[in-house]
Amino acid sequence: MKKKTIAIDMDGVLADVESQIINHYNKAYGTHLTKESIQGLSEDEAFKERELLHGILNKDNFFRTLPVMPDAVESVRELQKNFEIFIVSAATEFPISLAEKVAWLAEHFPFIKWENIVLCGSKRIINTDYLIDDHCKNLDYCMGKPIMFTAFHNINQTHHLRVNNWKEAVAVLNETL
Repeated sequence: MKKKTIAIDMDGVLADVESQIINHYNKAYGTHLTKESIQGLSEDEAFKERELLHGILNKDNFFRTLPVMPDAVESVRELQKNFEIFIVSAATEFPISLAEKVAWLAEHFPFIKWENIVLCGSKRIINTDYLIDDHCKNLDYCMGKPIMFTAFHNINQTHHLRVNNWKEAVAVLNETL
């Protein structure tokens, strides 16, 4: 029997990009942002210095050194038993991130085959049964069932099924079997 497919976003879902941005942003700009202080803000509201933010995101090793989200590795490995997993990242906006993301995945998720990694510009082309993402701009165009992974910028969004962590994501998806 053919397995159902899941596309999983990297930044903010598998990788803790929030912590990394906050740390770099605070160092570069002398701010004291915390995860709690930016809850409910858009990215533009949380990080007002857009040029500085783009500089951070284009810095060598920014994406290569992202922390892994809690329970992500074990959860994806568990889901892979019953689903075909694709890792999907809208990475071409930051070209330096392409090789770094592939290396990061090889280190933390070596059980994901290279052909199941999709680095793209827009996720509108992704056609899987499920998409786990933290951005409504991707979920709104999902061809399958969108699942919103909680992040500071989507707290006030309510039009998609929400999971707050990887244990919830596994539970929701296993219920569909």
